Amino acid sequence: MMKRRTLLASSAAWLAATGAASPLAALHAAPRGAGMDKTDKSSITIGMVLEPPGLDPTVSAAAAVSEVTLYNIYETLTKINPDGSVAPLLAESWEVSPDLQTYTFRLRRDAQFHNGQPFNAAAVKFSFDRAKAQNSTNKDKARLSKLSTEVVDEYTVRIRNEVIEPDLLFVLGQATAIIVEPQSVAKNASAPVGTGPYRLARWNRGTALTLQRWDDSPRAAQLPIKTATFRFIADPAAHVASLLAGDVDCFPRVAQRGVEQFKSDPRFQVLVSGSRAKTILSINHRRKPLNDVRVRRAIAAAIDRRQVIEGAASGYGVPIGSHYVPGAFGYVDTTGINPYDPDKAVALLKEAGVKTPLKLRMTLPPTPYARQGGIVIAAMLAKVGIQAQLENVEWAQWLRNTMGQHQFDLTLISHVEPLDLGNYANPDYYWGYDSQAFRDIWEQTRSATQPAERARLLGQAQRLLAEDCVNAFLYQPQWVTVAHKDVRGLWRDMPIFVNDLSALRWS
Repeated sequence: MMKRRTLLASSAAWLAATGAASPLAALHAAPRGAGMDKTDKSSITIGMVLEPPGLDPTVSAAAAVSEVTLYNIYETLTKINPDGSVAPLLAESWEVSPDLQTYTFRLRRDAQFHNGQPFNAAAVKFSFDRAKAQNSTNKDKARLSKLSTEVVDEYTVRIRNEVIEPDLLFVLGQATAIIVEPQSVAKNASAPVGTGPYRLARWNRGTALTLQRWDDSPRAAQLPIKTATFRFIADPAAHVASLLAGDVDCFPRVAQRGVEQFKSDPRFQVLVSGSRAKTILSINHRRKPLNDVRVRRAIAAAIDRRQVIEGAASGYGVPIGSHYVPGAFGYVDTTGINPYDPDKAVALLKEAGVKTPLKLRMTLPPTPYARQGGIVIAAMLAKVGIQAQLENVEWAQWLRNTMGQHQFDLTLISHVEPLDLGNYANPDYYWGYDSQAFRDIWEQTRSATQPAERARLLGQAQRLLAEDCVNAFLYQPQWVTVAHKDVRGLWRDMPIFVNDLSALRWS
């Protein structure tokens, strides 16, 4: 009961500051979306924590881009389902060669781009050639650069992979592998053109973005949602208020600290989803003394993962010891390699010759887990002689300065990509880990044809990352969706970040 009162009080404080109506009043008033049946069943409003910096997921690494665009505006050869399986999308079918390196895709003939240009094998080749081009900023460029694309005929394309990639069909269903229209691609960030069943209607930057069903889509007749509005709401208290007031119909990946009050409210449904995300305290190896493994281990030893999960995610998380999560193929438990041990942290700093207080700069993106978790972690680090100066940054700043220009010592971030262990094989990646031993293991993993051998190598890779304490690995988030009780088709699990409008409907 005390937790519920605290949450309502925080919402009331936010509303008082903004002049909005009280959430307590909203509970009794039962406004549209919160207490009455939905009257317009052709529209839906979806809450999002972050606004995308643009609408081209092949240019920006921000997960918010794919939350809006993937499977809605843009489509891919394959489609990832909520359970992680792969289904046909722009490819009707495919064949895989015996050596597991050549894929022949037969393409749909009824698809076209929003601007009337044809979807065909030439567009597929253009898209993958662009993804691996020298000037490409695609976050999966390293993986996609291994692909060679050949046009067999207008509706058949052959893709040859330099390496064996057991997860290639999954990779080709992610936002980085969208098929783009060559003539309009330069403007996709603000005026996106795809083959998907929805088009951009308007974008009020800083507030909301609206997609309209594209009635020329061959699937339009099967899609009950004609209009979808994404509202950008960063403040956790405002998440609660927007749901209670009926301003949003569903809020995927809502701030967890506001969830409990909805579980006993019959007007709402609460879905707790598994994820492939990894929340970590990333450490910049390019800066001294963070290039010393003893200092990194000291940072990890100072942090109680369970307390971070409570403080940052209201308990919705599972501790991890490496950049891999329970439930993923080949997972091994490495949480015991760098356990919580403040006394050991103090000893490691002394052994490394570090004079305390050690002052470090921790950048925090605007997500609630980062802002809340940063405070918790800074308090723990202070107890072992590490002073973390917290710097709140906006998402565009984080992408540009923290990730792009490596201007940080520490940063608290959740990596949501399901197949991103290979980032540790890239010494130019933002944390600057440079290990030939890891690169060797990773190459062996990628070329392993037998599942048992691949699982063994994945275990080695996880243990090496934990032993090198590349980052302070914290927890696997459990994403929570709160929605109007009558919304159907929400993803129960989230192997990738997506809001698939084609699945949504009102009961």
